[in-house]
Amino acid sequence: MTENAVPLVTLNNGVEIPQLGFGVFKVDPDKTNRIVRDALDVGYRHLDTAKIYHNEEGVGHAVHESGIARDELFITTKLWNDDQTNAPEAFQKSLARLRQDYVDLYLIHWPTPERDTYIEAWRALEGILESGKAKAIGVSNFTVDHLDRLISETGIVPAVNQVELHVDFQQAELRSYAAEKGIAIEAWGPLGQGKINESEELASIAAAHGKSVPQTILRWHLDVGNIVIPKSNNKERMAENFDILDFSLSASEIATIATLDQGEQGRNGSNPLEVN
Repeated sequence: MTENAVPLVTLNNGVEIPQLGFGVFKVDPDKTNRIVRDALDVGYRHLDTAKIYHNEEGVGHAVHESGIARDELFITTKLWNDDQTNAPEAFQKSLARLRQDYVDLYLIHWPTPERDTYIEAWRALEGILESGKAKAIGVSNFTVDHLDRLISETGIVPAVNQVELHVDFQQAELRSYAAEKGIAIEAWGPLGQGKINESEELASIAAAHGKSVPQTILRWHLDVGNIVIPKSNNKERMAENFDILDFSLSASEIATIATLDQGEQGRNGSNPLEVN
């Protein structure tokens, strides 16, 4: 690995994913092409989108225009809740919108427990994986109970679980379970969806490294093993978020950040038990 290169995480099927990526949740579809091109210019090579974001087309257009070799990119998209009983067709439509022959990672977006269709969806994703059109498959917003059921009924362990995770909501139990099962944890809303922790502890750690608090939080994610996908519409902020590869936190600093966890009270997004 070259100096300051984005670290790679090896998933449980051997696929390598860049630990620092770029998310496009709530990115205006009309602006996605420009914003993703900016991210690629900064150096991001891992892009995370979803059908429900309505910007797969913009991501695909930006990738096509960039001239970057496909094997240098890692592209993730997600199966929306309404499509869980028709995953193969939904997946093909996502590929078409992305202008891709394959994606690197395909995720079930939510477990939607009231629908009770995520096992059926997962079996369809297994077929997509076998086809080679997705290099890895996983889930998003799954709890320990959802993962337990998925694994026990199908025998196939997801490569990734993408969940809300930030310093106020550290998901220690879920992270521990995932580590035991060999599931990589990917953090969405890694900076708290704009609700940056303003604690003196974080400010002090940031100052010690000559970095901003957001940079320190993103570095914490890398140091504890999370894959992380910050987003921004601003190229300067994208660059700031990317400029976290030249330092690391000490064990004592990581221990201090662990004390900032607010448990369920720290959650900013939707509860997976309530999304259908």
